[in-house]
Amino acid sequence: MNEQTELLREIRDLLVLIAEPALAKRDESMRAAVLELAGRSKSKRNAILLMDGARTRAAICKESGIDAGDLSRLLKALREKTLIGPEDPPKLMLALPPKFFEATDK
Repeated sequence: MNEQTELLREIRDLLVLIAEPALAKRDESMRAAVLELAGRSKSKRNAILLMDGARTRAAICKESGIDAGDLSRLLKALREKTLIGPEDPPKLMLALPPKFFEATDK
């Protein structure tokens, strides 16, 4: 990886950190819907965090520990609330910080 790419990634990460409060306010209703759909299920929470558009359903099942049927129902519910697009692999339409679920449990 070249030096410029690494620098740009660091800048992006800093901007995301600074913008998080504004993003949280803008996406408040969408984040509340994600919390409602995920519930207390650790596997659903992990699956949602893995929905970056780069992982297939099978990869999400394997990495999160969610059952394929549960994932299918979760994807259907997320689509109904327009939290993911219609395409596969699934991709969340909003940005969630990595510790999103831990922060909301407190």
